[in-house]
Amino acid sequence: MLAVIADSASLARTHLADAIAFAEEQGIPLEVISTSELDRPEYARNDGQRCFQCKDELFTVMENLRAAQGYDTIAYGVNLDDQGDFRPGQQAARMHHVAAPLLKAAMTKQDIRELARAAGLRIWDKPASACLSSRIEYGRPVTREALDVVERGEDAIRALGFRQFRVRHHGDIVRIEIAREELERALNPAMAAQFATIFKQLGFKFVTLDLEGFRSGSMNALLPAEHLVKPKGQ
Repeated sequence: MLAVIADSASLARTHLADAIAFAEEQGIPLEVISTSELDRPEYARNDGQRCFQCKDELFTVMENLRAAQGYDTIAYGVNLDDQGDFRPGQQAARMHHVAAPLLKAAMTKQDIRELARAAGLRIWDKPASACLSSRIEYGRPVTREALDVVERGEDAIRALGFRQFRVRHHGDIVRIEIAREELERALNPAMAAQFATIFKQLGFKFVTLDLEGFRSGSMNALLPAEHLVKPKGQ
């Protein structure tokens, strides 16, 4: 087997470094490949099919690698919980005939975490994190500059000691989501002042803290209903 990490501007440097370190710790053979989803106009325009374009690029590049190195199958980590959200990237996986062993085994995120903990893997409770592009509101073009601002903002919040959060880019407005169990600390006036300083230095005019706290896929609430309906057969 060969583990593959797709590197591009939408992958945070901290996540790339940690994944590489984990593979080294476990003796997992690893190859880092480059993907160019940002060069696709269909991706950069950031509509409801952005994730499809991303995964189509990923699996196209991986198929070339698979064929060149003689592997039989490409597999990815979609699981049972991922069926409950808007995930157009899964359509691309089916189109490329990518295996989904965790989904086939009907495993949830919690199942996977429990197995990872039982195996003594240090990353068993690592917070979930989608790509940086998912932080940019739909309809706002995905650019390297916008991704860099989001990444720098999240690095700054991580440095303040927060564990589960998102920086949501809405143009002049940044919307910060903090996990509910950490929200009380974020609501402290002194901490709020630090957020304001950090994000105004990054170019935002208005700095907001989302009182609903962190929730995965919150940007999907901005999509028209017809974008969220799965086509028949998917």
